[in-house]
Amino acid sequence: MNELWPWMLLAGLGAFHGLNPAMGWLFAVALGVHRQSSAAVVRAVPAIALGHAASIALVAGAVFAAGLIVDQDAVRTGTGAGLVAWAIWHYFFGHRRRVRIGMRTGLAGLVLWSFLMATAHGAGLMVLPALMPLCLTESPLGALGGNGSVATAMAAVGVHTIAMLAATSLVALAVYRWVGLEILRSAWINVDLIWTLVLLGTGALLLIV
Repeated sequence: MNELWPWMLLAGLGAFHGLNPAMGWLFAVALGVHRQSSAAVVRAVPAIALGHAASIALVAGAVFAAGLIVDQDAVRTGTGAGLVAWAIWHYFFGHRRRVRIGMRTGLAGLVLWSFLMATAHGAGLMVLPALMPLCLTESPLGALGGNGSVATAMAAVGVHTIAMLAATSLVALAVYRWVGLEILRSAWINVDLIWTLVLLGTGALLLIV
């Protein structure tokens, strides 16, 4: 279980990111409604997942590089402080920095939008607690030969992205075909606040442990 939990956490966070409307499924549904085509929804989701993966990959690359030159405690402390600071910034100012992309955008525009949204929301920072045991030099996975390797970081991004892609696809198609956007008026959950609390809680946990 000690070896599996980072992968399970990466998949769980991927599903959580996919369920967040700000990460893309709402945009995919809006495109489908605008173009009156479920195919538009299907085409949008992989592009959104690709942009999200690029943002996560940047963080994974940074963690891998840090693991070569910095001890794990320093990275953990810096990550915790960064998460707490990002949560505070996002709560007070994040809603003023929305990325605007029109309904006529192509797939390249969707990739760029998704990359910027994931980065602005700190999605990469959120997966750091799962990435650190896999990529840092003091990881117990060293005995398995997977510690600190580029392949491990790429696999971590892949697991996270696949889970995010699956969750985004299911929600986007369900809302477009069966549920409808009217549910947003009667059953809306403040996912943005939940996101901020998760960032804050994760950062505090890294600082305390």
